[in-house]
Amino acid sequence: MTFADEVNIGSHDVFVNSVPHDRFARLRHEAPVYLHPQSEDDQPVDGYWVISRHPDVVRANRQWENFSSGLKGAIMVEDRPDLEMARMIIDLDPPEQTRLRTLVSRGFTPKVIRSMEGHYREVTRSIVADAIAKDSFDFVTEIAAELPLVAIAELLGLPIEDRHKVFTWSNTMIGNSDPEYAGTPDMAQAAMGELYMYANELAAARKIEPRQDIITVLLSAEGDQQLSEHEFDLFVLLLAVAGNETTRNALAHGLNAFLQFPDQWAKAKSDPGKYLDGAIEEILRFATPVMQFRRTATHDIEMHGVTIKEGDAVMLNYMAANYDETVFENPLEFDITRSPNPHVAFGGGGPHHCLGVSLARLEMRILFEELLAQVDHFEQVAPAERLRSNFINGIKHLQVRAIPAA
Repeated sequence: MTFADEVNIGSHDVFVNSVPHDRFARLRHEAPVYLHPQSEDDQPVDGYWVISRHPDVVRANRQWENFSSGLKGAIMVEDRPDLEMARMIIDLDPPEQTRLRTLVSRGFTPKVIRSMEGHYREVTRSIVADAIAKDSFDFVTEIAAELPLVAIAELLGLPIEDRHKVFTWSNTMIGNSDPEYAGTPDMAQAAMGELYMYANELAAARKIEPRQDIITVLLSAEGDQQLSEHEFDLFVLLLAVAGNETTRNALAHGLNAFLQFPDQWAKAKSDPGKYLDGAIEEILRFATPVMQFRRTATHDIEMHGVTIKEGDAVMLNYMAANYDETVFENPLEFDITRSPNPHVAFGGGGPHHCLGVSLARLEMRILFEELLAQVDHFEQVAPAERLRSNFINGIKHLQVRAIPAA
């Protein structure tokens, strides 16, 4: 077997059973800037550089002038005709990216996020109570997915009863490499079209009756911040998908980590006020829901003795960076007291640092506070079922039994 075979991280199949941490470790140690060959039909880019060490990923993520999202987008797909019509915020560089980020950030201010806490806590308490009353249940679909769906529906201004439409569309688009959710690019495109139609219906309603929601914010933009119809559709798509997919998987991986490391659950339960904030950051590092994004070199760049040529595709591998032994001691251990914890689960700074960080942390804190209060411990009924994806570190199903707190 060749080195290329041993460190192949392009195939979705490599991620079905577990994250290939051994392959990431070899890349960090032996080829921190590695020219990865095309992986048949799983990774449709004809060769791309993988950056896997934590300091390098942080640096490249922040240096958008050198590592561009705008040239060919942020997804590891070479043929992106959609970029010629309109772009999601992740597919832009400043100043165009700044224009859109400034617009949508109005819906994610600390004041807006704080105002949601009481309501989200009521919703979460009910979600948890309903699930743990059963003999066993799927933690992913019945708990981890529910709170982010409620949150993003209310933030966008979607009718709450429509939240499961977003769940289905999101799974079909993001999980199209997994046969349970889609299996074909055509189905992903169809889901995208349905979401666009739904977004346009909401836009028509908000033009008649504005509300305190992000859709109204997007539609009320004026001057150079005003969105085209396609830009609006893409914004709704990104917020709907990213707002539920990433947090759902962080929550699912969080419980799965506590099941693997029950001493950490006991520690968190002994004093949530002391340990929970650290637990949330460790869950984010351990889970790394978005494992990688693409950049394109804007000029020849020398790194670790190799030359990344102008126009070359570059993969910023956040998962590999979050397990870098030079930054995180015993990275394969789930340690809720880890400090400092400079993970890059939200991108590691720079213009593309995740807009929803405050909302994601709020949802995670509220949910685990309720789980720790209502549940003594969990028993795993069946192994976690992973998403077939080299992009999203997803758990599709996690069957558990909750032993209620006294």
